[in-house]
Amino acid sequence: QVQVVESGGGLVQAGGSLRLSCAASGSIFRILAMGWYRQAPGKERELVAAYTSGGETNYADSVKGRFTIARDNAKNTVYLQMNSLKPEDTAVYSCNVQAYHAGIMDSYWGQGTQVTVSS
Repeated sequence: QVQVVESGGGLVQAGGSLRLSCAASGSIFRILAMGWYRQAPGKERELVAAYTSGGETNYADSVKGRFTIARDNAKNTVYLQMNSLKPEDTAVYSCNVQAYHAGIMDSYWGQGTQVTVSS
């Protein structure tokens, strides 16, 4: 079974920083894409930052210049360094992994980690 576990969320004041981690484990043959999404109260889930299957990075316009995604392929782990946090960054951040498992490509989600930014 594929497991996706996030960590690193918390409560910070505006201007602060957090570093989120996402580790994928289990019977994964190959990870195609890995990234971070978030869902704020009253809003739809949106992509924050991700590595595509082609190795490119994508960022939401709202986080460009503030957030940085990084990965450690040997550990099947992706990180999200969040700097200059704003109250509007408050959301549940979830890690998504697209990977082959038992010969099938599928999408796997972690349970999410809460990020709260106070004014």
